Amino acid sequence: MKICSVYLSTRKDEMYLYVDKRDQLNKVPDALREMFGTPKLVMDIPLTADRKLARVDTEKVLAGIEDQGYYLQMPPPKDDYMLDLHKDRPESGVR
Repeated sequence: MKICSVYLSTRKDEMYLYVDKRDQLNKVPDALREMFGTPKLVMDIPLTADRKLARVDTEKVLAGIEDQGYYLQMPPPKDDYMLDLHKDRPESGVR
């Protein structure tokens, strides 16, 4: 079991950074910290391989923390149909 701190990015919606609570952000590279923005602590959570997380494989999180000192959870991809909502629509000519 590993106690992890989970941080939310202030620059990118739904981007999270998982780190070992003991190390905090000390092992996160400066370039990643710059891109991530000011981290906002969301929670501290005990993680084991059999614990389920909502959008990420727990084993990948634990391996990332073990191998590089952190795990970066990227935002989920946007649905294509949602992108179409922001496109300009031509006038239909109907009044």
